[in-house]
Amino acid sequence: MGFFDKLKNGLTKTRESIAKQVNNVFSVFVKVDDELFENLEEALIMADIGVETSTYIIEKLRDNVKHKHITDGNLVKEELKSIISEILSALDTTVNTSTTPSVILVIGVNGVGKTTSIGKIASHYKSMGKKVLLAAADTFRAAAIDQLDIWAQRSGCDIIKHQENSDPAAVVFDACTAAKARGADILICDTAGRLHNKKNLMAELAKINRVIERELPDLARETLLVLDATTGQNAVSQAKLFSEAADITGIILTKLDGTAKGGIVISIAKEQNVPVKFVGVGEGIDDLQEFNSDDFAKAIFEE
Repeated sequence: MGFFDKLKNGLTKTRESIAKQVNNVFSVFVKVDDELFENLEEALIMADIGVETSTYIIEKLRDNVKHKHITDGNLVKEELKSIISEILSALDTTVNTSTTPSVILVIGVNGVGKTTSIGKIASHYKSMGKKVLLAAADTFRAAAIDQLDIWAQRSGCDIIKHQENSDPAAVVFDACTAAKARGADILICDTAGRLHNKKNLMAELAKINRVIERELPDLARETLLVLDATTGQNAVSQAKLFSEAADITGIILTKLDGTAKGGIVISIAKEQNVPVKFVGVGEGIDDLQEFNSDDFAKAIFEE
């Protein structure tokens, strides 16, 4: 099964949620009027697209329908799909790995699948012939270091690790040194997920970033936030809070296959102006892949 088919299967619950809500509205309302738009807006909110983004979509839909003189419900539905596709494709979803080495810093609260995602991303790039180095800079939890070590072995990648409660920036320093010495293509750094103390998180990330800037200046760098799709709008709130603590360049969205709340991809893109760069649609090591906005939009709406 190709990744598009996996994505389409993984988005079954989300597709059914959005399509069901939207189709129910169009089945009841024959006339294109204010009541139709109001019910469509409610349907989008119910499909976890969020209030702010749903309002934006419906306002734009009203304008488009008016300017294009659309009176056919089916054409209104096509216009709705087009607006959602525009939101998703407005941001650059490619992962910048243009330099050697490139750095991917991964952040996120505990329990969202952060360490597992790192392991899968490492495997993804290893399968492309890249030399990947992992840095176990989530030193707050011994389990995180051990878990990342297991993923390093599983994906055949080197790992730099210290003892529990070591200085995360010291781990990253050693990892930067090793990346240069070993000719690594990509350095992926795990970090602690302690959002409840944002001040400490900001200070820790700032220190790590200073080390990377000093040791690997002017190299391609991504700061990716891992979010659990099953938490719906709570994930959007996490994206907002983390954006205040770090310069996030993209989102890794896990567990899309287990939820009807995949509409949050649209919310995150519109409200946080942050692109989703990886999506997880299964438990397998190859079920986390780079995000393609066109494929996502197609998978949501394809019958």
